[in-house]
Amino acid sequence: MMERIGRAFLEGTKYENLGESDQRKGRPQPPLHKLLADGTRWPLPAPPFEHLGRLPLRDVVEKRRSLRTYADTALALEELSFLLWATQGVKPGATDKHTLRMVPSAGARHAFETALLVQRVDGLAPGMYQYDAAAHELIAWDAPPDIADRWVAACLDQPMLRTGAVTFVWIADRHRMTWRYGERGLRYLYLDAGHVCQNLYLAAEAVEAGACAIGAFDDDAVNELLGLDGEDLFVTYLASLGKRGT
Repeated sequence: MMERIGRAFLEGTKYENLGESDQRKGRPQPPLHKLLADGTRWPLPAPPFEHLGRLPLRDVVEKRRSLRTYADTALALEELSFLLWATQGVKPGATDKHTLRMVPSAGARHAFETALLVQRVDGLAPGMYQYDAAAHELIAWDAPPDIADRWVAACLDQPMLRTGAVTFVWIADRHRMTWRYGERGLRYLYLDAGHVCQNLYLAAEAVEAGACAIGAFDDDAVNELLGLDGEDLFVTYLASLGKRGT
């Protein structure tokens, strides 16, 4: 039975098997942003574009690789600001109907929220944060002292979550995508997650850092850590990141 689940997913999300979407039914679209918890807000500085240098695209693509071992060096807050801008930053011209961001997304739905497990970022206490892309701000969440250990355990004991300066956690808002595309939108969520993570890999090169994508995790455990229902809101992808060693 289990080996047929993937086949059923592909069959069920074919265009000819889709029903009418909520958009076509005239139902209101979901909000473009979802703040998952209250907390203290931290305005982010502007990304330090003038200090990033201009790496040739070929060099960035050739250097890009998964990095699992990091230096103890902290990430500057300006550098984190740049990485968030590169992965989910909102471009000018946003409306109440859509946003344009630094990554492609099916129908400009941009159905992700970004949570951060911060461990070594100058100016930020270790813990959990959400990126408010609309305001380019962080929201500090309450988190237990052993939160990093809990994330390591939920991600099948992968040590990069403990040794990285920061781990990006991308949370899918299912209805933001399926409102337009129905169940076909589930395919697009995972495609979009790849776009976001690739931008993180490339942007990391500009701040002498490296990232490692994480797709192996206990779905129920990571969703429970964030208080997500696992159906309408669920973790799709993660990536640890830190400075390169000498």
